[in-house]
Amino acid sequence: MPPSDHDLDAFDRAILSILQVDNSTPQRAIGERVNLSGAAVQRRIRRMERDRVIRGNVAVVEPAALGQSITIFVEVELVSETAADIDAAKAAFTTAPEVQQCYYVTGEVDFVLVVLVPTMEAYETLTRRLFFANPNIRKFKTFVAMDRVKVGLTVAIEMDRQLK
Repeated sequence: MPPSDHDLDAFDRAILSILQVDNSTPQRAIGERVNLSGAAVQRRIRRMERDRVIRGNVAVVEPAALGQSITIFVEVELVSETAADIDAAKAAFTTAPEVQQCYYVTGEVDFVLVVLVPTMEAYETLTRRLFFANPNIRKFKTFVAMDRVKVGLTVAIEMDRQLK
């Protein structure tokens, strides 16, 4: 389980702010910006990785550069919401490479998916595989993005905390 917000001090927050903008920033440069040694920065980063505050180190790829130019949001409603049925839906959505993000939500629907596809034909194929072939899908509703106005996974970090 990740540490609580209170387990992160001002140095950790400053390091995270830098890494969210550019994960390739050298630890020495981070140290200079936050007034720590490179070794201290490295120890803090390793601890945050171990504690799963830092969940991964990835390259952010432009979908259109790989022919995945259509972003679709899909609301999915299940017929049955037993724990086993929800877990089965999560597994199906998680393993579909077209599904970039999957959220189990409250409200009128059970899941919201973010899907990337190259064509609407590819999306139709996906719907047949994920939704129409699944008897536990009551209905799904599709929203096609016209423009990717803001995309990211950065987390707002409160920086005005005092050092512990």
